[in-house]
Amino acid sequence: MAHVSRTARSRRARRVDLVLFAAAVLGLLIGLNTLLLHLGSDPLADVHAYYDAGARLNAGLPLYEQTATTNQAEFYRYPPLLAILFRPLALLPFEVAAAIWEAIVVASFVALLWWLRPGFRGRLMVGILAMPILWSVAIGQAQVPLTLLMALGTPWSLALAVNLKVLPAFAAIWWVGRRDWRSLATFGAWLLGLALVQLVVAPADTIAFPAVFSLAQVGEVRNFSPYTISPWLWGALVGVGAIIALRLAPTRWGWAAAVALSVLATPRLLLYQLMTLLAALREPPTGARTEATGLVSATVPQSKEPIRHPDTVSQR
Repeated sequence: MAHVSRTARSRRARRVDLVLFAAAVLGLLIGLNTLLLHLGSDPLADVHAYYDAGARLNAGLPLYEQTATTNQAEFYRYPPLLAILFRPLALLPFEVAAAIWEAIVVASFVALLWWLRPGFRGRLMVGILAMPILWSVAIGQAQVPLTLLMALGTPWSLALAVNLKVLPAFAAIWWVGRRDWRSLATFGAWLLGLALVQLVVAPADTIAFPAVFSLAQVGEVRNFSPYTISPWLWGALVGVGAIIALRLAPTRWGWAAAVALSVLATPRLLLYQLMTLLAALREPPTGARTEATGLVSATVPQSKEPIRHPDTVSQR
């Protein structure tokens, strides 16, 4: 009976792999089409937002007073940090600055794959997400380096990701659920430090950002968030997602749930943002103990090596 059971499980696994392989091939074809479409129609479109923001800072102009509307790629809706980092590039001609930034974007994606070292099913996930990945690369989106930062999963990298786009902060629920107060406190310290840097370099814009960051930025775009159906539904689903991520945090699915929450919680969900789901492929290294019981959780192996999802990533 045990042999029959193992055979049945093996057959089911093969069928699942075939379905995932077909989805990955389809995703890759759609992704290549998306890449060619955007390279032909609006290459590096989102770089304009970062470049123009850096140019406004260089000229001493208010960062968030801009002619672009929230529905345009040139609109800057992020914390001041990315605009501050773009100030040296904004001194160059746009074509040169865009080429340098795109090299950073591509290098970030290569580094992401190196860090994840995806196994068979991990590579299938890359194929399934090829459309949002190649879309992000084609328009020079900061979503690519943000995904690398989230995949690293350290307090400093997550704090930096939060200062590129705010909602990666939801991923910190992983530390809350695991009662890893040290990592959570370090994350908070990094957030405070980065906020102080921005306050010193761009004080008026740093103070102005909380008022700018609002639901008014959702705009009229092809939005896949449940917010378009009902703000109440969206709020309820975010709450349910947070509870699920909190409960799963001590398990091997905890990091994946936290990453998914940080991606899907936005009220303005564009498909290119889904590439950050790749960060769920590898759980960050941790040595935290569950303080409530004083015991290491039985569901989370404690070792110096990163914890890897079975059948998703290969051993390094």
